[in-house]
Amino acid sequence: MIAIVDIGVGNLGAIKNMLRKVGAAAQITDDAEAIRAADKIVLPGVGAFDQGMRALAASGLTDVLNEQALDARKPILGICLGAQMLGRKSEEGTLPGLGWIDMDVVRFPRERVLKVPHMGWNTVSPAKVDGAGHPMFGGGAAEPRFYFVHSYFMECDRAEDVAATCDYGRRFAAAVARGNIWGVQFHPEKSHKFGAALLRNFAENA
Repeated sequence: MIAIVDIGVGNLGAIKNMLRKVGAAAQITDDAEAIRAADKIVLPGVGAFDQGMRALAASGLTDVLNEQALDARKPILGICLGAQMLGRKSEEGTLPGLGWIDMDVVRFPRERVLKVPHMGWNTVSPAKVDGAGHPMFGGGAAEPRFYFVHSYFMECDRAEDVAATCDYGRRFAAAVARGNIWGVQFHPEKSHKFGAALLRNFAENA
């Protein structure tokens, strides 16, 4: 069972439907014991960074997520704002993030040519380590396409934590990973066959 964490900020129903489409059992929950009992966890999020961190604190689930991610080393997938919350901090707010991955979240430069937010479909380039890509992109297209909506992006301290990049005026981390912790800036639940393949890989290979 995959627990989709409900802190009131995210496309929860769409994520659950896409997981079911790929054959994965999932439940939307804000219950700590259900999260502990789950095999894997999805942390969704949309909106502003501080809004997400406040919602997480208000839910009372921060401790159980830390426990499951860092002690139990349960597979966890952060989506969009949920991925950004895996880092230390964001230029969008003042509250600290979860700090599971050594990264900060920064704003796209204000330019005349490129509109911010970065919105719509874009190609993602999976990173290669020893000739192989990260398992979240296994068995998929060489250059999958995903749907993005964001004004801020993740900037990792360590290149090995970047699982994929995307080009929008500059190269940025479209996906991050450290061990059992995965994060994607895009919305797999809105990305048709490419998103379905990624969620299937999370369900089966994380």
